[in-house]
Amino acid sequence: MLRVAFVIDPLDALNVTKDSTIAMMGAAQARDWDVHVVYPKNLCWIQGDAYAYSQRVCLTAAFASTLEAELIGEGELWYRAESEEFTALSAFNVIFMRKDPPFDMNYIYATYMLDQAERDGTLVVNNAQSLRDCNEKFYTTEFAELAPPMVVSQRADKLREFHIEHRDVVYKKLDGMGGTSIFRMREDDPNLNVVIETLTDNESIPIMAQKFVPEIEDGDKRVLIVDGEPVPYLLARIPKKGETRGNLAAGAAGEVRPLSTRDREIAEELGPKLVRRGLLFVGIDVIGDYLTEINVTCPTCIREIDKARELDIAGQLMDSVHKRLRTIEAVE
Repeated sequence: MLRVAFVIDPLDALNVTKDSTIAMMGAAQARDWDVHVVYPKNLCWIQGDAYAYSQRVCLTAAFASTLEAELIGEGELWYRAESEEFTALSAFNVIFMRKDPPFDMNYIYATYMLDQAERDGTLVVNNAQSLRDCNEKFYTTEFAELAPPMVVSQRADKLREFHIEHRDVVYKKLDGMGGTSIFRMREDDPNLNVVIETLTDNESIPIMAQKFVPEIEDGDKRVLIVDGEPVPYLLARIPKKGETRGNLAAGAAGEVRPLSTRDREIAEELGPKLVRRGLLFVGIDVIGDYLTEINVTCPTCIREIDKARELDIAGQLMDSVHKRLRTIEAVE
């Protein structure tokens, strides 16, 4: 039996009907794997080894699937958790890093612990070093030919020059999430300077500017990539009236669609490069024909796409992970 751990936010804070991590836990349990959860605060390093207080978790049968999760009654628990046990991270075959942003120093410290687990032979999904290296907005610059025109800088003059050139621009923090701190600046917008000052904290923090892509009105498309292969359906997040942010957290409506030819081209261009970095579960954002973000920390939207198209994306991920483990064992 495989032992798997999920580094997560508190169980009671997860949304059972929508959370992709729960879908992954259910897929692991369906394969009779031993499922544990770890909270970042319970990771530690002692004399050359990484450890954690973990809890064995069992999803109750009715809540392991997306459809049945809709039937949860008031006060019902979707899981049973055993008492904490102190164990080496190397005791797990696989560790899934599924802690939500913010991507702060505590998150980075957790990846250092996971580095040790990887050195000891545990597969970490996604790779700990790549979680640090691949900022979800800045990593897009590695694929500039697929993205809209953009600039990253903390200098106000460079950010203003970009606006003068492109006239309709989106400014956003490099560590923002869920649509927070995203501003669209049209031509002659009187708030341009104050927005740049605020986002850069008076030129002390770099931010990203991207040329506005008007196709956002048709949706900010989340494309999931599992072990280098794009899922054939995406979730288009359509901004609510008066908004330009295509984030569910900002009130956008979700619509599941097949990938377009261009969506697939972008995903297939990225796929092999993501795999080489150990990024086995990634959610890319595409607006119109342009790549805008590459989400590697805790991508979501499994539940929505599964439910609409009767897929098992988390199961696909578990099968890929199992295949990788067998390959590693064969090499050893």
